[in-house]
Amino acid sequence: MPDTPLKQANAPHVSPRPSACPGLWRIVSARDGGICRIKLPGGLLFADQADAVAAAAERFAGGVIEATNRGNLQIRGIGSHHRELVETLLAAGLGPRDAAGDDVRNLMLSPLAGQDPTMLLDARPLAGRILELLEGTPRFHQLSAKFAVQLDAGESLAMLEHPHDLWLSALRLEQQTWLAFGLAGCPAEGQVLGAVPLEQGLQLVRAVLERFLDLATPVQSRMRQLLEACSVTDFIDGLGLAIRRDPAVLAWRREPHNASWLGVLPQAQGLALGVAPPQGRLTPTMLRGAARIACQLGDGSLRLSPWQSLVLPNLQAQHIDQAQADLAALGLLCNDHEPLARISACTGASGCAKALGETKADALTLATLLGPGAPASVHLSGCPRSCAMAHVAPATLLARSPGRYDLYLRDARQPGFGALRATDLTLNEAGAMLDLPTEHLDD
Repeated sequence: MPDTPLKQANAPHVSPRPSACPGLWRIVSARDGGICRIKLPGGLLFADQADAVAAAAERFAGGVIEATNRGNLQIRGIGSHHRELVETLLAAGLGPRDAAGDDVRNLMLSPLAGQDPTMLLDARPLAGRILELLEGTPRFHQLSAKFAVQLDAGESLAMLEHPHDLWLSALRLEQQTWLAFGLAGCPAEGQVLGAVPLEQGLQLVRAVLERFLDLATPVQSRMRQLLEACSVTDFIDGLGLAIRRDPAVLAWRREPHNASWLGVLPQAQGLALGVAPPQGRLTPTMLRGAARIACQLGDGSLRLSPWQSLVLPNLQAQHIDQAQADLAALGLLCNDHEPLARISACTGASGCAKALGETKADALTLATLLGPGAPASVHLSGCPRSCAMAHVAPATLLARSPGRYDLYLRDARQPGFGALRATDLTLNEAGAMLDLPTEHLDD
C-alpha cells in the first residue's frame, strides 16, 4: 500500500479518516502519482460506469486502471485534479457522498453471485442489506478501511483463500439454509465458529461489528488483533444471539470446486466469460472495449473478480466465440493455459518506493520462461509486505535487488510465504527452478 495521503490544500474530497489505504475520496501517494480505489458493490460495474472510469483515467491520471484482488478497481498516476476526478466518479454512481461510508464498503461476493449453478442461495439481497448497514450506520464508520466481510453462497466460482475479519458461508442442514461463520480467516482454512439461520444473517453481521467496536482498542483495527487479547468463546458469547454450535456445524468444511476463473463459465441460465488484463492492468481502451462487448452480447454489465479479472455474465452460447475473439483482440487473456494468466505481480519499483525490483516488467519476462511443470500460480513481490496478493501463492518470488529474487513455495507448516527454496536467482534461474517437480527443488 502507499504510505500517506496526498496533502491537498482546500481539497474537500479527501477523507478525514487517517489511513494509508486508498479509497474513492482518499487519494494516496505513490511513486507514480496518486491512487484512487473504487469499491464496487459485489464487484458489479455497469457499462456506462466503465466508460466513466476510463475517461477519468485518461483525463486526470496516466491512463492506468488496475483490477484489485478484492474485486475493485483503482486508478493510478493521478495528478493534481483530485476534486474533478472524484466528482466524475461520483456522478457515475461509483460511491457515496459520505467519505467514511465509502471506506467501510468491503464486502466480497462471488463474481457470479446469483447466477452460479451450484449456489445454495442468491447472495445479492443479503449483500445489499449488509452494504446498506455498513454505509448507513455512523458507528460502523469507525471501522478500519481494511476491515472486510465475505459472503459465500456456495458458488463454484468463489475465492475461498482471502482472509476476512468476518466470513459467512451458506450450508444446508435439516432442509434449512444456515450461515456458518468464522473470524479473522477464510472459508477454505478458517475454523467454523457457529451458524445462524439465513434470515438472521444481517443480525449476525451487526452483532459482530458492534461487539468488535465495543472491545477493540485504537490499535486493534483488525479482528485478528482483537482475538489476540479476547478469546473467541468470549467474543461469541457476547453477541447476544442464539448461535448454533453443535458438531454438525463445527465439523462442517467448505468444499472448494476448483473452478477456473478464465474462459467459459457456467451459469444457472446462459454462460459467462472470464477474461483477465495482463498483470491486472487495464488500459482505458480495454475497459471501454469490454463494456461495449458486454452491451452488445451480454446484459451490459461486468463483474470484477478477486483474481484481478473481469467476468462478462449472461452471454448466449452462440456469442461466446465472437466475444472471446473480440476480447482477445483488446489484449485480454481468455484462457488459463496462457503463461501470463499464471503470474501476478505487485506494482514494482516504478510505482512504489518500497519495491526492490521492477516486478511488472519481470513478470512479463518470466512468462516467456515458464514451462509446463511450473506451479499454477506464481507471484512476484517487490517487498515482504506483498500488498498485491491477499493470500500466499503456491510460489512467490521476493525481490532482493533489481532482477534478483528469492524463491518460496507455499507450506502450511511455515509462516509468511512458506519454505525458502533458493536465493538471489536471476529470472532465467527462477524460470528453470519453477519448471522442476516440487520434490527436486531442494536439490
